[in-house]
Amino acid sequence: MRENPVAQSLKYAILLVGAVIVMLPMYLTATLSFKTQAESAKSFFSLPSGLYMGNFAEVVKGKFWIHMANSLTITVVSMLFIMILVPMVSFAISRNFRHRYFKFVFYFILSGIFIPFQVIMLPVLKHMSGLHLLNQAGLILMYIALSLTQGIFLSVGFLKNVPLELDEASTIDGCTVGQTFVRIIYPLMLPIIVTIVTLNCLWIWNDFQLPLILLNRSPNYWTLPLFIYNFKTDYGFDYNKAFAGFFLTMLPIIVLYGFMQRYIIGGLTEGALK
Repeated sequence: MRENPVAQSLKYAILLVGAVIVMLPMYLTATLSFKTQAESAKSFFSLPSGLYMGNFAEVVKGKFWIHMANSLTITVVSMLFIMILVPMVSFAISRNFRHRYFKFVFYFILSGIFIPFQVIMLPVLKHMSGLHLLNQAGLILMYIALSLTQGIFLSVGFLKNVPLELDEASTIDGCTVGQTFVRIIYPLMLPIIVTIVTLNCLWIWNDFQLPLILLNRSPNYWTLPLFIYNFKTDYGFDYNKAFAGFFLTMLPIIVLYGFMQRYIIGGLTEGALK
């Protein structure tokens, strides 16, 4: 049945508006990064007359690389633990879901999805302070804990479609449960693992709230979002240099997302819809 031309036109109009809303901030970030203050004051939305690199030079000459290293360390270490813990816990739950205890654990972890972070923000700060974890190690632990809800939900859904006969065949061949997981199940989980890692990378790299709470003791602990938020010159806030910082900050994660996009879509489909 042919679609109504009016409905089709309306659909494309809505998509166009959505594309403009998404692309406009990226356009402003890219153009303002290569403009001088005088050029921005003269024409805010126009393309730059040339590729002025002074804003980038001003941003990177300070402690930018220290904060870049902080963000990179926190993101990479968190991802390594998430890649190990989420598949292991999901495998145990999915293969023992008939047992009341494992079913309770699954729904208990899943309940974390429905709790806004603002509800637990003050208790988190109090407990982490009492444990002397207002540092990068504490931030990594929080990211690992908070990533379990979404990761386990997607992974358990994915593993329900992996037949139990694979486990039984590996047991007959002499594999232990650990060997079955490492040699057979984990390689099969790579699509959903890539999905979980990419989604969590986007969150951890761009997160502002948790670092603001846990890394406020010293500027040397700041991640890139905190550095950009506090970026200013001796005379005030220079938004051209700030946008240059935005551009440098978002570039690595945009490249990562571009490479991993098809895995995200495939993994979400297999983990949540099947």
